[in-house]
This record gives sequence, structure tokens and C-alpha cells, in this order.
Amino acid sequence: MSAANSAAVKKGDDKVETQSLKELLLGNARSYGIFFALVVVIIVFQILTGGRLLNPNNVVALFQQNAYVLIAAIGMLMVIIATHIDLSVGSVVAFIGGVGALAMKNWGLNWFLAIVLMIVIGLAIGAWHGFWVAYVGVPGFVTTLGGMLIFRGLATVVAGESIPVSDPTFRAISKDYLPNVLGFWGDFSSNAIIVGVVAIVLVIWMQLHKRNNAIKNGLPVQPMSFVVLKLVIAVAAIAYVTYLLACSGNATQGGIPIVMLIIGVLIGVYWFALNRTVYGRNVYAVGGNRKAAILSGIDTKATDFKIFLNMGFLTSIAAVITLSRLASATAQTGMEFEMDAIAACFIGGTAVTGGIGTIPGAMVGALIMGVLNQGLSIMGVDAAWVKTIKGLVVIAAVAYDLVSKRKKG
Repeated sequence: MSAANSAAVKKGDDKVETQSLKELLLGNARSYGIFFALVVVIIVFQILTGGRLLNPNNVVALFQQNAYVLIAAIGMLMVIIATHIDLSVGSVVAFIGGVGALAMKNWGLNWFLAIVLMIVIGLAIGAWHGFWVAYVGVPGFVTTLGGMLIFRGLATVVAGESIPVSDPTFRAISKDYLPNVLGFWGDFSSNAIIVGVVAIVLVIWMQLHKRNNAIKNGLPVQPMSFVVLKLVIAVAAIAYVTYLLACSGNATQGGIPIVMLIIGVLIGVYWFALNRTVYGRNVYAVGGNRKAAILSGIDTKATDFKIFLNMGFLTSIAAVITLSRLASATAQTGMEFEMDAIAACFIGGTAVTGGIGTIPGAMVGALIMGVLNQGLSIMGVDAAWVKTIKGLVVIAAVAYDLVSKRKKG
């Protein structure tokens, strides 16, 4: 590293290297590129829709209508990192939704017990898939392909033509907002402003804390000017989204949709699990080099089993939100959900070969898919063309990943 491109900062007797801007951009081209791609997609559709894409109510609808992608992508991320795949997500959503609707309509279960039942079924299905993959050795592709057929068939048996859901509390999960305990501040939702401020403070603290830890441990650090630039962009983005959410709704209801809280909690929990726990390190180790993971003492079978168990749990949450939004269960619910989740992961930088992938990347990929769905829908584009465009985006994302690896190699 040349003196012109780097500097050394002394911390006691240690020297800490400051990375150059060129090194940062080249070394993190994939990570930063995906955020740039999201911004470009948003700007393009904002222009094509005549400014309607970022209408406050459309932004809320973006999260409400694409919650299933964001949630399923978290589970699919872990599955793909471990070099597996899950093709059964959509069918499982249809089956679990059918049972949940049946439980509320015909069995007299209240909405809470119905949700518990749906989660238990999701965990059981995840355990079923995990058993075949981890302990019998059937490839995940084959296991979940069978699951796709099995649970689509069972969904047809359970749901038939349609089972309506009328419970207002259950339906509120997907369409209502968190209560504004402090009321509205003028025309703005108090809870949206508070959550936005907390998010800004958290992002600033995390970036500075990460840099300070790198300095303490003698690791290469990003220049402070680059950190400040990232923070300015992040704070501006959060502040703008906060503004859009704060002015959505009306004088009695609006702000943070309930589904956003659910998604936020799941992202936080699973980000922590993947980055700060032994289980998370095991997932990356198994995906990076399974043989080396076995030699290092990792129980790869237990890791694989838990991955599919988590997938079953997250699929059940996606089923709850989908059933709440549609207010009825049908055998055709969830068609191609798994494809959207897989696409979100690949667009977000998850490696096709496994071992690489992040939750923020998968979430950005899911948002790109959501913006495509939302923007093309506002424009009135035929559903067939929507699928075509999404397919081309997925191929382009995977091709970019492979070409980048070849160049790096």
C-alpha cells in the first residue's frame, strides 16, 4: 500500500492502517453496488410513475404487500448460504394459511390460537424437511421439490376454493398501524418520528462503534471522511422514509405499519443470530467448506436441521401476514413466493455457491423486487411482463456475481 493511498494511526504501540478510498470501493463493490442499484431503481420508477411511487401511501403499501418476500428472504438466505435451496415456500404458505383460516372459521379458534397453530405447523414442516436433508442425506432441492408438491396438494384439500377470514383483529395485522400513543404532532405521526430518530442514532452509534473496535484491535479502518459520507447518506435516507411514513394515513391512524414492526424485529433477531452467535458462524462455515467444518468439530447435521427449522418458522410468519392481507385462504395462494425469496437473496449478493450472504443485502434485494412489483403495478404493466423483467434482473444479478468472482480470482 502506497503512502499516498493510506495512512498510519498510532494507538499505543500499535499501528492501525487506514484503508484508501480505492481499496474500500473495490473491496466492497458488491455491497455498495446493491444499495446504489436500489436507489437507481427507485429513481427510475419514480420518474416512470410520474412521482406516484414515493407517495406516502404507496410506500406503506410497498411494505405491506411485499412483507412475505422480506420475511421469507431471511430464511432463504440461511438456506442458500449453507448450499441448499427451498422450493416449497409458496406451497407451505398456502397450506398453513388454509389450516389457519379453517381453524378460525370452522373450529372456533380465536386469532391468537390460530396464529400459534400456524407457527407450530410451520415448525413441524421445517423439521420434516430438515430431517430428510440433514439426517437422511436427501438434497434440499429434491426434498423441497417434493414438499412443494405435497403441500400444494394438501392446500387444495384443506382450502378448496376459498375460506374467508372475518376476524377484524387478525386482519389488522397486515393493514393497520401501531398506535400513536403520543398522538399526532400536527400532520405527522409521533411514532414514525420517534422510530426514525432512534434508527438514526442507532446507525450512527453502530458505525462509530465498529470503527473504534477496529482501531482497538489493530485492524484496517475506513477513513473518517468516508464514514461521515456513509452516515450522511444513511441519515438522509432514514429521514426521508421517516417523513413519508409520518405523513401517511390520517388524523387518527398512520405512521408505522404493524408489518414493519414484525419485519424489523425479525431482521434484528436473525442479524444478531448470524453475526454474533456460534450458530451463525456454523452456518457460514458449513456453506464455505463443509468438509473443513466437519473436521473442525461442527455438527453439520444439526446445523442443517436448524436451518430448515428456521425456514419453516419464517414461512409460517409469512403465511400469517399473507392470510391477514388477503382475508381468505385459497389453494393458489403463495404461487412463486419461493422464487421471489430466492431472487431477493441473489440480487442482494448471496453467492450461488454458498458461504456468502448478508441479511442487509437480502433485504435490499427484497426491496428491489418490491419496488419492481409496485412500480410496474402502478404503471399498469401486464403480469406476464412483470415476471419477464424480474427474471432478467435475477439472471443479471447472478451473472454479475460470477463475473466479479472471476475478475477477483
